[in-house]
Amino acid sequence: MNLPYEWQIGWRYTRAGRSGRRNGFISFISAVSMLGIALGVAALIIVLSVMNGFQKEVRDRMLSVIPHIEVYSAQGTALEDWQATAEAARKNSEVRGAAPFISMQALIARGEDMRGAIVRGISPAEEASVTALGAQLRDTTFARLKPGEWNIVLGVELARALNVVPGDKVTVIAPGGQVTPAGVVPRLKQFNLVGTFESGHYEYDSGLALIHIGDAARLFRVEGPTGVQLKLADVQDARRVASQLVGTLPPGLTVRDWTRVNRNWYDAVQVEKRLMAIILTLIVAVAAFNLVSTLVMTVTDKRADIAILRTLGASPRSVMGIFMVQGALAGVIGTLSGVTLGLLVAFNIDVIVPAIERVLGVAFLPGSIYLISRMPSQPLAADIVPIALVSLVLSFLATLYPSWRASRINPAEALRYE
Repeated sequence: MNLPYEWQIGWRYTRAGRSGRRNGFISFISAVSMLGIALGVAALIIVLSVMNGFQKEVRDRMLSVIPHIEVYSAQGTALEDWQATAEAARKNSEVRGAAPFISMQALIARGEDMRGAIVRGISPAEEASVTALGAQLRDTTFARLKPGEWNIVLGVELARALNVVPGDKVTVIAPGGQVTPAGVVPRLKQFNLVGTFESGHYEYDSGLALIHIGDAARLFRVEGPTGVQLKLADVQDARRVASQLVGTLPPGLTVRDWTRVNRNWYDAVQVEKRLMAIILTLIVAVAAFNLVSTLVMTVTDKRADIAILRTLGASPRSVMGIFMVQGALAGVIGTLSGVTLGLLVAFNIDVIVPAIERVLGVAFLPGSIYLISRMPSQPLAADIVPIALVSLVLSFLATLYPSWRASRINPAEALRYE
């Protein structure tokens, strides 16, 4: 090979060490260091991939009910011209759909049972362009939401809490009241339950009711839609697009993306993911710095070789380079092995986990307890590349001190007892 001799000797030291009790032990310690790096990198990739998978599952279920972005009046009143607002929003190339809505908090009662809920007035035909639930139920359940018929669709958990089934009647109690000579009387309206929906997200299944936008306007006494729902080409760009819309839409409008609507959940997931990455990176760091002990033992074992190289004209810098190459190669081999193992498990976790469950006779995600019965996984390059780079950097840093010590060995002192 036409490589510098530092590279050739460093590679030879990495492969050597199989003969002799001492050399064999050094080789074993080196292999353990590489294995530790590989397992640490693999664990980090697998855990973050599973966290990404869970986040995607929850996000997709959430966004099957709510839009990516909501635009509404800052005063909470009806928009003067929601079509003009929707048209202005569509000028952004990321916007793929728009639909009007009216959203208010209300109480829903059935007999002695009463629950608070968000009552959302929608246009069934246009809802299909902004939410997956609207597209799924447009021709079935949502087709029964007709203006003036006072029909309602409840989340499955909300219907269960009220102990109602399709065909029953529920009473919606609107906020505010009607002033009469006898005092303030709550506004009540009886609705026909024509269906339920199940998004898989408990918050919405237990606290959301859908009615026709015309009925909502009459019930809540507003002159028209209070906002416009938007669907984007890429849900991950919601914050950026929302910021752009603030500058392009008419003044007096509030723009809120789904990460703001669910701020607590979104921020908690991000913090948890960062903390988990830091904790698992420490595992990689411990494994990487095991290279220090390996290289120190190698330098001690190769003192005579170092002295001979120095007497042949090798500079301290070259000697340092030899052991840096040896340590860096161990880090590269460990990192690449870890990335390969991590990706192999992450892409096949839906096969591996069920196999482990069958062997152990347990269910890690019982369907009766968790909404998700399978282990999701979503490896992302944005996670994998930084993991590999951090592992390589830590491995490189671990080689500096032992390599520097090797370069400081005095040839005469090293050969005195040889």
